[in-house]
Amino acid sequence: MKYWIFLGSLIWFTMLLETCGSKVMADSRPNIVLIMADDLGIGDLGCYGNDTIRTPNIDSLAKEGVKLNQHIAAAPLCSPSRAAFLTGRYPVRSGMASNKLQSKYRVVAGLGASGGLPRNESTFAAMLKKEGYRTGLIGKWHQGLNCQSRGDHCHHPLHYGFDYYYGMPYTLIPPCWPDMSREAELDISNKLWICMQLLGVLVLTLVLGKLLRWFSVPWALIVSLALLGLLLAYAWLSSYTSSLYWECILMRAQEITEQPMKAERAGTIMVKEAVSFIQRNRHGPFLLFFSFLHVHVPLPTTKKFIGTSKHGLYGDNVEEMDFMVGQILKAIDVNTIRNNTVVYFSSDHGGHLEARNGHAQLGGWNGKFKGGKGMGGWEGGIRVPGILRWPDVLQAGKEIDEPTSLMDIYPTLASLGGAALPRDRVIDGRDLLPLLKGDVQHSDHEFLFHYCGIYLHAARWHQKNSGAIWKVHYVTPNFEGKGSGGCYKSLFCQCTGENVTVHNPPLLFDLSKDPSESTPLSRDTEPLYDLVMTKVGKALGRHQETLTEVPQQLSDYNNNSMWLWPCCGVFPFCLCDRESGEPELSR
Repeated sequence: MKYWIFLGSLIWFTMLLETCGSKVMADSRPNIVLIMADDLGIGDLGCYGNDTIRTPNIDSLAKEGVKLNQHIAAAPLCSPSRAAFLTGRYPVRSGMASNKLQSKYRVVAGLGASGGLPRNESTFAAMLKKEGYRTGLIGKWHQGLNCQSRGDHCHHPLHYGFDYYYGMPYTLIPPCWPDMSREAELDISNKLWICMQLLGVLVLTLVLGKLLRWFSVPWALIVSLALLGLLLAYAWLSSYTSSLYWECILMRAQEITEQPMKAERAGTIMVKEAVSFIQRNRHGPFLLFFSFLHVHVPLPTTKKFIGTSKHGLYGDNVEEMDFMVGQILKAIDVNTIRNNTVVYFSSDHGGHLEARNGHAQLGGWNGKFKGGKGMGGWEGGIRVPGILRWPDVLQAGKEIDEPTSLMDIYPTLASLGGAALPRDRVIDGRDLLPLLKGDVQHSDHEFLFHYCGIYLHAARWHQKNSGAIWKVHYVTPNFEGKGSGGCYKSLFCQCTGENVTVHNPPLLFDLSKDPSESTPLSRDTEPLYDLVMTKVGKALGRHQETLTEVPQQLSDYNNNSMWLWPCCGVFPFCLCDRESGEPELSR
């Protein structure tokens, strides 16, 4: 009898230990907060050398964590770069790359486009959700929305592993932040809509009264009022040709909350949503991807920050973004989860050099690096900030000069969350944890390939035994104007066609000695020239052998159709504002 009592107690104790042990193990996994800026230049931050724009919160994050000095985006534009970030794969593998000349077709062209991140792609959110993480995306998406109808939401973030979504399914465009004249037009449009409704009710009442002989009204009057209503309807619908109504919207889960959105308050609402998400899920583990609308044109900025920087509206917007980063970091501290939360900060690609209003610069500064947004090969288009903080695990103040990629976040999160990487596809990213912790001294990336759309423009070879970073350019964009450094007439440099130069032989630089890519090497100036060209050429061949043909989402399915435009009412009556008041963040 005692034996059976002992055996039963032992079994019960073992089960209790397993249950509690597994809970402790699950709870010991870190929370993860990913913060991504939009169009931020690496040279815009104090921790990367800027001494005129104030970014104290991001700088503090760098001091408390690890700073990656050679962090590379997989593409120089939003949609493909973010697709690579989410999946750990070059965008050409998922079809999130384009063969088009026009820049607008190198990203998801609008909320009426049926293309988007394929549903069979695995995101880090879906991977961690399977491991018990609560997952949230707040902010910009830009990976598509609808496929066949305006309400199918086939490319909505909730289909890619995110439990919660609040944000902008598209991206900021100039109409999203109207000037004063545009605000007057919006006000007139709203009044036209009210007048049209009242007139419609009046005409319907008169027709019914006339037919039922309640009163006598001349048909001429009824017809005249109906024609006036049609005229008002035409005027109202004409104002709807602006993309403000169809692209500049906010959603909570799958409900449209603002159409059109009030862009200047959107960032504040998003930060409040982030703080709330952190508070709700503080017992963890959770993954929060906070995807800023800052600092993309038209740079909607609250009045509190207008005129506060030395660099006009762009500088104001950067400093407001930094303040918002501080609010998110504060929420982590307030909920006492600082030591068990990994925080990552980056940008989706380099700053937009050509974004200007007259002589006023509206785009970012890429420091010493040549080129910018839209340029697949030049370093300024793809070199981005990379900061990770994990107190008591990662050495504070450490800097890493090894090549790393936005694609590395996917396998790194798999390692953090205890997930296995998928075996049915190529994952181009590498787990950063050994490098971050100092267990290894070199990056796992020997080669990285740099695409502009579907076209390979450059490749880099990290020669680990010498410390050299060789960069080979096969194609470069033609800058508009000698010494201009950009494509200021067209706003974006092209990837192919008559406005690029195909180099034969390719251009060669050693980034470890010439990070600005200012002086190409040749056989006469570099003894290893032939070795480097051969080595990189063979690596490129092996890489291309791993590519498979997939539907090109940004080429074949990227036409903006009005039948896919989202609507918070009955199309085309699509005006709503379900966000009350003007939210503020205390400074």
